[in-house]
Amino acid sequence: MYTLIADATMTVHFLFLGYLAVGGFLAWVLPRTIAGHLAVAAWGLVSVTVGVECPLTLLEDWARRNAGLPGLPPSGFIDHYIEGVVYPARYTGTVQLGVAVLIAVSWGGWALLRRSRRRVHVG
Repeated sequence: MYTLIADATMTVHFLFLGYLAVGGFLAWVLPRTIAGHLAVAAWGLVSVTVGVECPLTLLEDWARRNAGLPGLPPSGFIDHYIEGVVYPARYTGTVQLGVAVLIAVSWGGWALLRRSRRRVHVG
């Protein structure tokens, strides 16, 4: 049971990170999802800048340990599954900047689309 919890938490964590990176583009099609993406992006920013421990990391670590598996390293989820696996650790700052730019582009596009839709409805 604990292994299932750990695996499910890991999956949700990957989905969360995917939504963090590209969820703003979803708002282009589903404009009301922007509020959720703002919350996710705010959490990501706080997590990176302040170093707040992610509840998903804590849950997965707890489940792994209770399943008799090694827990996540103290550095956390991203360091364990992504950094050094998907990209070299020395590029962490570049990847974070890239994600921030991606989010900014998605929000800028959302704002432009929102403005053009309002003109169509008003005009």
